[in-house]
Order: sequence, then structure tokens, then C-alpha cells
Amino acid sequence: MEQGKGVLRWVIVMAAAVALGLGGGEWTTVKAGDEIFECAADGKIEKKISANAQLEEFSCFFKRWEGKNTLHFKVGVKNVSDKPQRYRVNIFLDNGKAVGGLIPQKTKDGLVKPGETASFVYPVPDMESKPASIELMIKSMD
Repeated sequence: MEQGKGVLRWVIVMAAAVALGLGGGEWTTVKAGDEIFECAADGKIEKKISANAQLEEFSCFFKRWEGKNTLHFKVGVKNVSDKPQRYRVNIFLDNGKAVGGLIPQKTKDGLVKPGETASFVYPVPDMESKPASIELMIKSMD
């Protein structure tokens, strides 16, 4: 009887792990069908970028996330310094919403090497329309 409960717990844990593994990273990729558009009108994007970073990509698209059509930002950063770097990305919208994180997210595989580019996709929860203006900040973590 006790062994049956252990097997059931194991099955539940494995099912949860599979569900998280299949859905957890899905929003971090851009698929061919995603329509990429200008993030904000000319002059409505304020950029503050660290001297050892170069913005390689800043694009917007809508895709399904948590059951809703949601705004996503893809940010690509090139390391223009002479040493490996990690960057903090912050995106502030005119309506008070903000998203961001670290590039690379985890340092297990190392930092962004000099001359290399790394990117990440940031979903904006409950944002189903284009922003009027954006402030983008990229800072090195050194």
C-alpha cells in the first residue's frame, strides 16, 4: 500500500517536470510566424546603454503567453569590451509596466564573451497593445 503512494508521487512529480519543461521556456523563442513590428514611433524610444555593450537587436512581436496575446520584446546585446560580461536589461513602458532581467540569465555556461552577442525574449504580462513610448536600459554587471 505504501509503495503505491510512492509511485503515485513519483508520477505526479515527473508529470509536473515535463509540463514545466515543455511550457516553461516556450516564450523565450521567436518563431517564424510571429509578426515583428516597430516597438514605438521614431523618437519615442529612449536608450541608455553601457559603454561596453552594443544593442544588436530590439524588436517587438505579439504571441500567445499564459493564454493571452501578449507583447514580447527581443533584446540582443553584443559585448564590445575586452572581457566577458553580464548585462542587466530593463524596459520601461509609458503605461507604468516594466520588464527585464539578466543576459545571460545564468552564468553556468559563462558570460557573454568579447565580440559575441547574446539575446533574450521578455514577455510583458497583460500587455495586449503596442506601447506609445519605451525606455530601454542596458548596464554591465561589472
